[in-house]
Amino acid sequence: MDDTARRDTGLRRPDGMANAAFVLGLVGLVVLPICLGPVAIVLGVLALRRDTTLGGRARLGLALGTADVLVFAVSLAVERDWLGPLF
Repeated sequence: MDDTARRDTGLRRPDGMANAAFVLGLVGLVVLPICLGPVAIVLGVLALRRDTTLGGRARLGLALGTADVLVFAVSLAVERDWLGPLF
């Protein structure tokens, strides 16, 4: 496959990273926040460093990924406090 065929695929790669950061951050609030949150953070940072045209979406993915990690940490602390002497 030549180089011109690869360039005409529609979205730029950083734009795909920004979209993925947003989606993973959003899904991470409900499912697997400890796994999806850090991935959303990394993809958001990479998209911003690579000059995405979707900067707002990359920042939102970064914020949602951070929220995922915080929600996990708080839920872990509350659960540990609630279980008490078991752990």
